[in-house]
Amino acid sequence: MTVVTPPGGLSNEAAKATDRYREPVLEALRERFDTLNLVEQSTLTGMPILWIPRESLTEVLVFLRELPDPFSLLYDLSAVDERLRSHRNGLPDADFTVFYHLLSVTRNRDVMLKVPLTEADLKLPTCIAVFSNANWYEREVWDMFGIEFSGHPHLTRLLMPPTWTGHPLRKDYPARATEFDPYTLTVAGQEHEQQALKFDPEAWGMKRERSGNEFMFLNLGPNHPSAHGAFRLILQLDGEEIVDCVPDIGYHHRGAEKMAERQSWHSFIPYTDRIDYTGGVMNNLPYVLAVEKLAGIRVPPRVEVIRVMMAEMFRITSHLLFLGTYLQDLGAMTPVFFTFSDRQRAYKVIEGITGFRMHPAWYRIGGVMQDLPSGWQGLVQEFLDWMPKRLREYERAMMHNAIVRERTRHIAAFNTREALAWGVTGPNLRATGCDFDLRKKRPYSGYDQFDFEVPLAANGDVFDRGQIRIEEMRQSLRIIQQCVNTMPTGDYKADHPLTTPPPRERMLQHIETLITHFLQVSWGPVLKPNESVQMIEATKGINSYYLTSDGNTMSYRTRIRTPSFPHLQQIPSLMRGGFVPDLIAHLGSIDFVMADVDR
Repeated sequence: MTVVTPPGGLSNEAAKATDRYREPVLEALRERFDTLNLVEQSTLTGMPILWIPRESLTEVLVFLRELPDPFSLLYDLSAVDERLRSHRNGLPDADFTVFYHLLSVTRNRDVMLKVPLTEADLKLPTCIAVFSNANWYEREVWDMFGIEFSGHPHLTRLLMPPTWTGHPLRKDYPARATEFDPYTLTVAGQEHEQQALKFDPEAWGMKRERSGNEFMFLNLGPNHPSAHGAFRLILQLDGEEIVDCVPDIGYHHRGAEKMAERQSWHSFIPYTDRIDYTGGVMNNLPYVLAVEKLAGIRVPPRVEVIRVMMAEMFRITSHLLFLGTYLQDLGAMTPVFFTFSDRQRAYKVIEGITGFRMHPAWYRIGGVMQDLPSGWQGLVQEFLDWMPKRLREYERAMMHNAIVRERTRHIAAFNTREALAWGVTGPNLRATGCDFDLRKKRPYSGYDQFDFEVPLAANGDVFDRGQIRIEEMRQSLRIIQQCVNTMPTGDYKADHPLTTPPPRERMLQHIETLITHFLQVSWGPVLKPNESVQMIEATKGINSYYLTSDGNTMSYRTRIRTPSFPHLQQIPSLMRGGFVPDLIAHLGSIDFVMADVDR
């Protein structure tokens, strides 16, 4: 097995992380596939990365899926256009690379497989038979890169309109509106676009009737209160029974991954806020942590605690929004007014500390934008004293309500095996009884220093998915209280040339500091060629940024893996044979926003 190391080698910390993952799975792969020329790539991702030939892809995936402690979750699947990449250091020749990020819950380990492809032969076999959730990921790769997956049942556009021309994440595809011709839409063109959106049941293998009775095909969305955004579900109905359904996404697609290729490492931070737009700084966290891995930056303890405190504040605001709309979808109008009122109390704290509310873009590479303001403890403590009794009231008045229980118990239930097969993470996975929370299993940003519990349920139904988020808010309050009680002293950013610009007083005294400040603001930092991944337990599940640096002031490739994307893909498998009211209840229990799906 060939091992390829990035330029400059690995830091001691990165080498230890890689050694920790250089474990039985690699030995098992060497023994099983000893005749293959497996190339191991050393990176800052903290996981083994293996390049394998296309012909062996399915066999390797099946092998990993069937190990005694299996890699049962296809966490991510995407691609990279390698054609303009300068630093590849002996890696297999490739114009495009498709990567498969697999996760094992029982091992608490990851492995990534990479398959090199030439521009003249962009084809791979589908792996839907091995991992059900590969369906949408493969469609996204075809949509964005033009890579075909042989045997895919419906390889069509996913994020772009069906009439779109080209593949946006290719390096030769324009990134700015000024690089396109002016947009025009004639009456004939509008009619063409409308016809392209018309649903064709036969194209999806659906029949129009059963036993002489015609099915109804109904559009739920893309504008509907229960769709929680611009999301369309085409329902095949026999009365109230859902025979089948097809989720249609992409109405909210803004090309965040493409924009990352044209923004400096610093200037992309505000874009991350708009991914899960209810998550605020929770979106900044995996991005800045991944950049800090690339830069070799270690932040002061005070930064870690501040980041945790603000991330948990946003977990509470997000869960409050979920709780109110979840109960509203079940027909209860009053709760949403109470939860929004409590969100305003939380935003008072967030605004008092960051200066902004929903999208503060407050984290920085190496720290946070500014230190905590005078009087922050009283502001936070007031909220901590208020919320516990409110959560008890929500639980008593809502979750103990007989109608709520009747509408949610044993509805849209799934078990842990099914959850992993569809890529479900976060509270929706833990509602099945699976004890997997990255804050405990893979502590980041100092979460290992906090005392808190991971709420679990057992039935994996609509009720459990609601109840578990109330418990998570209680644990977030517990974490925030510890932040208030034990906030370390020290600086709010790392003393590192690649972090936030140096203080103005130093800039006016030293020419080297002035130059550093000028380069930081005008160009941004230059990071050495390498790759890093950071996964976090975000509000809706596991969110991660997979960054590839080619030794420039901006990312060569930024892959944003969001939890809501696979959660929506699971809907048809759960709702076939169910009823429309149950679908509405399930949509409310998922906790998704379309910016987190479409990016």
